[in-house]
Amino acid sequence: MTGFTVYIHVSRPPAEVYEAVADPAILSHYFTTGGAQGRLETGGTVIWDFADFPGAFPVEVVSADEKSDIELRWAASDPDAETPYQTTVIISFAAVDGGRRTKVTISESGWHDTPGGRRASYGNCMGWSQMLAALKCWLEHGINLRDGAYK
Repeated sequence: MTGFTVYIHVSRPPAEVYEAVADPAILSHYFTTGGAQGRLETGGTVIWDFADFPGAFPVEVVSADEKSDIELRWAASDPDAETPYQTTVIISFAAVDGGRRTKVTISESGWHDTPGGRRASYGNCMGWSQMLAALKCWLEHGINLRDGAYK
């Protein structure tokens, strides 16, 4: 199994950054280019849609703790997998600079160590890196970095 970790610092307090990920209306402004349905709450399932990845799909919310992190599971887009499997995504929020800024870390693990699994993980690594940049641009400057990027 393989995985990756990416991070960024956002010049906003952790509660505000957490809300920008958990609230589907805010998330839809900068990340889910096709929209998001459902708040990220422990035990729930939400629907995310992306213009650059056709079709809406379910995201299982394993846990959501506004003081620390959100854990998600979703289907791996591994073309080499003989049977479907899921990966685990953990989005962590850590206060820095006395709580004026937030270090957001995203780890995704559980990819099969096959050529298709590695390719799919690289694509998701790119997507999560873009999500973090878009989150920062949205919260700090009100700019939707992904607007028109995939349509």
